[in-house]
Amino acid sequence: MSFRLRSLSIPRLSAGALLACAVALGHLSAATGGSIRVEIKDPKGAPVPDAVASLIPLDTPARTTPPTTPIVIVQDKEEFQTYVTAVVVGTQVSFPNRDKVDHHVYSFSKPKNFDIPLYRGEARELITFEQPGIVKIGCNIHDWMSAYIVVLATPFFAKSPNDGIAPISGLPSGRYRLEVWHPRVAKSVDREVTVDTGNPATQVISVTLGVDRRIRRAPETDAGGYR
Repeated sequence: MSFRLRSLSIPRLSAGALLACAVALGHLSAATGGSIRVEIKDPKGAPVPDAVASLIPLDTPARTTPPTTPIVIVQDKEEFQTYVTAVVVGTQVSFPNRDKVDHHVYSFSKPKNFDIPLYRGEARELITFEQPGIVKIGCNIHDWMSAYIVVLATPFFAKSPNDGIAPISGLPSGRYRLEVWHPRVAKSVDREVTVDTGNPATQVISVTLGVDRRIRRAPETDAGGYR
């Protein structure tokens, strides 16, 4: 039996964005469960980092367990480290300030609205992310500082590193909705995927994303304030 991929309508991306998806088969031992590898590239074939690929089970409810220790997003050199962080629902996040200036961390995003007034050193409080969605965070003092927290109601996800490859393994058999999100496109890629652990193969999905927005960086960076 082979994997099946059923195409769904793709949401409209922001102006200039381009996506194309193709499926191929690789190999992986079935003992580890089903596996999907999402390969994300730009129109020139270069890998795209900081994309989050997630699989939402459609046949049974997804079960998530937040980590017992907080995720840490450091403020250093007047930037958030890292730019994109993916977590499961219920995760606590700490925002330590390693700079010699005060920062004021906040978010007006619907899934989590919070405000941590001016401080240096360790964060004054932990922020718990109870609802799934995209949370954009910023600093009320340094307007170029921005980052994203992707809060997921599924344990099956991965963020692409510099090679643009997001592998997701240990998948039970069944139907999933695959979503691929990146801060430079307006909407996530969305389609249905079926996994059969009886077939020892990895499903490889290639996604091409057209990038049409720059990311503002700290003024003293080599990128001249943008990347």
